[in-house]
Amino acid sequence: MTTHLLPPGAPDPAVDRTVVGENLSLPLFRTLSGVLAGHPYLKVVVDRAEDTWHLLDTAVHPFHVNYVATRILDMELEALDACLDAFNASVYRDPGRRFLLGVLSLHTDEDSDGRERPFLVLETTESDTMHGALLDAFYAFVRGRVDGRLPLLLKPANHGQEQELTAISEVRVPRIPSHELFGNRTRTPLNAAEAIGRLRYFRTAEEYEAAADGLGWSDIVAMACLPDDVPRVAGFLNTAPTTPLSHTNVLASGWGIPNAIVRDLEQIVEKDDLNGAWVRYLVRDDEITLVPLATAPALEAPTWHQQRIRMEPPLLEDAPALALHRLRRADRDRYGTKAANLGELHHVLDSRTADLTAFYGQSRPPRTDLYGHLAARLGVTDATAGGLRQAAAEFAARTVAAPDGVALPFALQQRFLTSSPALQQGIGKLKMALELDAVEVLDSLCLHLQHVVRNTPMPEEVTRQITQAFPAPLAAGSRLVVRSSSNAEDLPGFSAAGVYDSVTTVRGAGELLDAVRRVWASLLSPRSVRLRHQVGISLDDTYMGVIIQQYVPADLGGVLVTCNPTKREDFRNVYLNCSPGSPETVVDGTTLPQQYLYNTVEGGGRTVALGSSGEDLPTATRSRLMDLALTGRLLQSHFSEGDADHPLDIEWLMTDQGDFRLVQIRPYAL
Repeated sequence: MTTHLLPPGAPDPAVDRTVVGENLSLPLFRTLSGVLAGHPYLKVVVDRAEDTWHLLDTAVHPFHVNYVATRILDMELEALDACLDAFNASVYRDPGRRFLLGVLSLHTDEDSDGRERPFLVLETTESDTMHGALLDAFYAFVRGRVDGRLPLLLKPANHGQEQELTAISEVRVPRIPSHELFGNRTRTPLNAAEAIGRLRYFRTAEEYEAAADGLGWSDIVAMACLPDDVPRVAGFLNTAPTTPLSHTNVLASGWGIPNAIVRDLEQIVEKDDLNGAWVRYLVRDDEITLVPLATAPALEAPTWHQQRIRMEPPLLEDAPALALHRLRRADRDRYGTKAANLGELHHVLDSRTADLTAFYGQSRPPRTDLYGHLAARLGVTDATAGGLRQAAAEFAARTVAAPDGVALPFALQQRFLTSSPALQQGIGKLKMALELDAVEVLDSLCLHLQHVVRNTPMPEEVTRQITQAFPAPLAAGSRLVVRSSSNAEDLPGFSAAGVYDSVTTVRGAGELLDAVRRVWASLLSPRSVRLRHQVGISLDDTYMGVIIQQYVPADLGGVLVTCNPTKREDFRNVYLNCSPGSPETVVDGTTLPQQYLYNTVEGGGRTVALGSSGEDLPTATRSRLMDLALTGRLLQSHFSEGDADHPLDIEWLMTDQGDFRLVQIRPYAL
């Protein structure tokens, strides 16, 4: 039996059942609709000039604009493609437009007696700039032609529409925000992939911890909130809300395994007796399925068992502790990827010579490029390549800053490790265990070695270099942050998100030395050693640089990725999460963040979820976040290293002065 957690499928497009001018009943809706994200939906076009509407057969007409151009205006598709951006502007942004384009979707809730009650939701596209009068007219037109027994709510498609609706009575135009409609939805795809494995469902963290050592590559782990140290398995299932930017979903993305939120999984597991059963698990943008298998399949080891990650050998010759702004990307082999990227960020923002427009120069058929859209986002009239390069560089430099700090090279860790016979002996034993694949002793060797690292005195020269690296803040007793910067992270096929330690509450020389040793020791944790060993990264080639920064109080912090992680073909949107204070609370899952999507092509943003706070950010702050999202998109052109479409993962904070600081920048694992 197949358990469809989100229903797949679309109608057969053999016959065009589009109707014009008819009132909409529930049976007609079901005849014409398709399914998206588990909900039946129907595209509508209101023709204000003809005072009628068109109900599109979803299977035949997937795009409003194509239908309007070819079926109403008698244009050829080639002619539409030649003027697509101008045509889009006429139907989505012209305040006096003839056509109003939208989608009706069918949802259900329960009445006071617990009976299921259907209702319709009307919305436009995310880039639509309908003002209040048009929204009012659109709702009134549709309300007058929909079965009166069906409640109809308007869902603002972006923050601009939300603001326009504040002047209109909710009695006149009943509405529902996106985060309220979808924030508590039962099932949400997070990472699209497919796997065959044994479903292991854990009701409590204690149940998981008792079984964690026995989990393997063929297991699909299901629980309320997966821990960051979950081993590499076949798939994830969350039964509590989480964000696509959590460490565990970044891991799922990097590992290419399915991940979804299924809040009623316990009932499904009990009903179909799935705990411990072999299943085929599929996650797509609009489909989640669990298919029980009659017998245990004969599975081959996954490809990552044979996968070997290539990395440049570390450079261990003497190198000084350097201010971050003196580093460039090429320094990753001495100071680690994280430090080198922050140094490169300093250079990009200070020199303003990097080309930050490459993403917009990509061909997006039928468009040859998106330069016109970039000019509009930057508020400039010069859409030439040269003019946009300068404007983009200046915009990024105005919007964000790179953090100050100091980077410690691999050479310091190497000098520390070779200073202690006990450390050398412990490393030798660990290497031998890895060579023999002696998994039964691996954890104990790693834990013992970490203990030795944390408690071994540093050589005097190493101590001096560390304590003199950041002398003024250290002498003043300022709070410091000590971050990891390994060469074994942010690699193609190996992100290591959440694997290594950072320490954020450091004061004084003693705590600084302890924090550096703790960061070094995280390179030897059982989990990090196992993950690297699985992909062929040798312990001999793995080193840890360290970043020391002065703590900066933050009113807001978070993570953005320059893509829509739940819809990979979406090249328009940047996904941004935030919560009060440190970005760490977003990625480690301790706080459910506020979640936003910002369109960096046509503009506009929308709230996806309110998170633990239960409140949206002020309008002015959301507008600032739009600038941050656009800056992330611009930086993607430089940091994606040859593939302008490859997204970035950026941790950021907004200081109590209202300035944005980027504290980490790395490729997002796809």
